Amino acid sequence: MNENNKKKLVVIGGPTAVGKSDIAVKLAKELNGEIISADSMQIYKHMDIGSAKISREEMDDIPHYLIDFLDPREEFSVSDFKDMCLKIMEDIYSRGKLPIIVGGTGLYINSIICDMTFTESEKDDEYRAQLLKLSEEHGNEFIHNMLKEVDQVSSEQIHYNNVKRVIRALEVYHLTGKPFSSYNLGESIYNCDYDLHYYVLNMDRANLYERINYRVDLMISKGLLDEVKTLKNMGLTSDMQSMKGIGYKELLDYLNDKTSFEFAIESIKQGSRNYAKRQLTWFRKDPRSIFIDKDTFDGDIDIVNKITGDIIQS
Repeated sequence: MNENNKKKLVVIGGPTAVGKSDIAVKLAKELNGEIISADSMQIYKHMDIGSAKISREEMDDIPHYLIDFLDPREEFSVSDFKDMCLKIMEDIYSRGKLPIIVGGTGLYINSIICDMTFTESEKDDEYRAQLLKLSEEHGNEFIHNMLKEVDQVSSEQIHYNNVKRVIRALEVYHLTGKPFSSYNLGESIYNCDYDLHYYVLNMDRANLYERINYRVDLMISKGLLDEVKTLKNMGLTSDMQSMKGIGYKELLDYLNDKTSFEFAIESIKQGSRNYAKRQLTWFRKDPRSIFIDKDTFDGDIDIVNKITGDIIQS
């Protein structure tokens, strides 16, 4: 623990195909760590190829959690991830080890390292429906005035025509007794219960896109189409959460005669590149993230040594 008695937590983020898993395993070896996956696709069973799921051999005897445990017919929320992740972290700490969260699903990561109480409040669908009905019967300004009575600050920040946001602000007050504005204090979202060491791997965009395209071709050669056929035969459909993942939705469209095989593959590549771009935008928003440009290092070991040195010295 540091002087603030906070437990160390290492987070390795980054875009798809940048090489997070390999570095995380090497880092875990150096830091006596265990790895928790923050990947919204690797949670599912039977979805190994399209999710680029790490193999037992690649794990190299390092314990990995939240991988390959959920039936693809089931839903899984950010709140579910947070609950499971926190329990696993406490178990890792209790054994004198260091948790290392690794993945590209930014919402999963933020659920652990950000104060997101205001976004995770329990929902009240009935109350929300009542407010929606009031806005339809009496106009948007009616419920906006309701907000003004309990939360002047939010009423000034949220336009009355932004009905969804007005309803959310009223719902938060209804559930917590606190104004929505009191939860939205800018940098307070970056309060963290841990001694956080947050690294984001990146590389030259052209190199990254080349890696993404190569990875998609590799997935196809490994049998991704057969994997999707198996899932389809299991009864999975395009409206299920698991089948909305890149690689699965496109090939399911092909199997359902909605597109050609060639178009499906190109769509997977384009979708993956767009996703990588969105991931990097997400990670850059967090002022605590330290970007590691892989192109400026002499291999993974050099990166691991840099991160290890930073953490040990802190």
